Amino acid sequence: MFDIVIVNGKVINGTGNPWFKADVAVRDGRIAKIGNLGDAEAEKMIDAKGFVVSPGFLDLHSHSDINIMINPKAESFIRQGVTIQVFPNCGGGYFPLNDTMKEERRRSNPAFLEAGLDFDWSTCEEYLQRIEKIGTAINVAPLIAFGTVRQYVMGMEMRAPTKGELNAMKAEVEKAMKAGAFGLTTGLRYVPQSWSQTDEVIELAKVAAKYGGFYTSHVRDEGDRVEPVGAIREVIEIAEKAGLPANISHFKIVAKPFWDKIDEMLVLIEDARARGIDITADQYPYRASGSGPRAWMPKWAHEGGNEALLQKIKDPETRPKIIEGLHKVMMVRGGPEAALIRSYPLRSDYVGKFVSEVTEMLGRDDPTETLLVLYQEHLEKVAAGEINGGFSFANFNQPEENVDKIMKKPWVMTSSDGSIHAPYGPLAKHQPSPHPRYYGTYPRVLGRYVREKGLISLEEAIRKMTSLGHQRLGIFDRGLLSEGMWADITVFDPKTVIDKAEFTPPEATMRYPEGIPYVIVNGVVTVEEGEHTGALAGKVLRKTK
Repeated sequence: MFDIVIVNGKVINGTGNPWFKADVAVRDGRIAKIGNLGDAEAEKMIDAKGFVVSPGFLDLHSHSDINIMINPKAESFIRQGVTIQVFPNCGGGYFPLNDTMKEERRRSNPAFLEAGLDFDWSTCEEYLQRIEKIGTAINVAPLIAFGTVRQYVMGMEMRAPTKGELNAMKAEVEKAMKAGAFGLTTGLRYVPQSWSQTDEVIELAKVAAKYGGFYTSHVRDEGDRVEPVGAIREVIEIAEKAGLPANISHFKIVAKPFWDKIDEMLVLIEDARARGIDITADQYPYRASGSGPRAWMPKWAHEGGNEALLQKIKDPETRPKIIEGLHKVMMVRGGPEAALIRSYPLRSDYVGKFVSEVTEMLGRDDPTETLLVLYQEHLEKVAAGEINGGFSFANFNQPEENVDKIMKKPWVMTSSDGSIHAPYGPLAKHQPSPHPRYYGTYPRVLGRYVREKGLISLEEAIRKMTSLGHQRLGIFDRGLLSEGMWADITVFDPKTVIDKAEFTPPEATMRYPEGIPYVIVNGVVTVEEGEHTGALAGKVLRKTK
């Protein structure tokens, strides 16, 4: 007697091998048997005729840190077939936290507060216990965020750390690694991380290496102020000198003057791999990234935090310099007609419009000035405690040709760079126009890039979504359909699976995908006939050395 038997399906086991016909039986949370099971009995039989049976998908690059507490059903991702998410990423997370950092996060996360939650933890272990207490529909694998650690120790100061501060940061990384973090994440494009030198990052990466972790990075500047090949060289240097595997987060080139550097960057990574440096990358299948005015501001303007930034924006001497820097970044990333506002708490009618359109609505001539005025008003209201929540946009800044080139590389895995979401409750209210990748990343690859474009094979796409990411994490009892493995399983229709979320209007951004009737997490049916069962069978996974 088994708990579940899936019959009549085409099994794609995650290795990249061709599909084969077999039944899959589950008992006590694990895959008990694969083969022709004949008259096997089970509490639940699933007929997968015409469907593919694959391992559950892994999202190596997500930002679900607190949204998973707001919506533990993990609606937008479990319905994509995702059974494990890795966060935080881009070097920004929610541990460790001091009182000042907790207050900043309260101001920027209204959905979290409306859900009756609060930042009542500080350490990695306390944070993970908080998720376990609430429960989760998917598995979670934590990373330790460099930017959060730096702010915790040094605040928002644009300088190198003292020896004591560096040791304090290393101690925080070690504390998180001992609690089960899988590695170190950086976002060297963002303050305060952009103020660091490579040697500082290497020292922290060495701590992660000591515990068998890996390094993953949103690379420095993404090409708008630092030539992108140099940013990739920095990742390779950190991996080599710290002695650990490395991953390039959401691999792309977002600055148009550097789009033609893609082949050089790919060769650079493959040369590093050829000489024995373990470098991989992840990618989301969209031309548009997610950004916001905070990320586009000059780095020096952020020193001292948001209150100091606001004063610099108001200062007649520094304001022109800020406008100059903001304009430069916006133009190399496609201009105001490429920045689609996704969230602006002060004016809901701006959501779903490009900065160029809002400039016309306001009767202004300069879209850079428009963007700065909107950001200034937002910062003022946040500082006064009148609103909370972020100001963000989708930035259409990548050519489809580059997306294709990256996706075809065997060392590139699929990821979302998104966050758990739901078309109801506090998330829908306070994050009303999420990037479509929150709902559509994995079905988009299967439907558009595999079935429609034929860019990669179905078996290769599944490998990129499953075993490759587990290999990067160092998790070897998941990610494959093999006897004895944990039963994280996704069943989908290869003829119909597709993403449905679009960039506009706002309500269209929150559409669930089609063609994924069943998802099983740790042996528990969590999506059945396309609907969430309410099960919270996910686990917080911890790295063991």
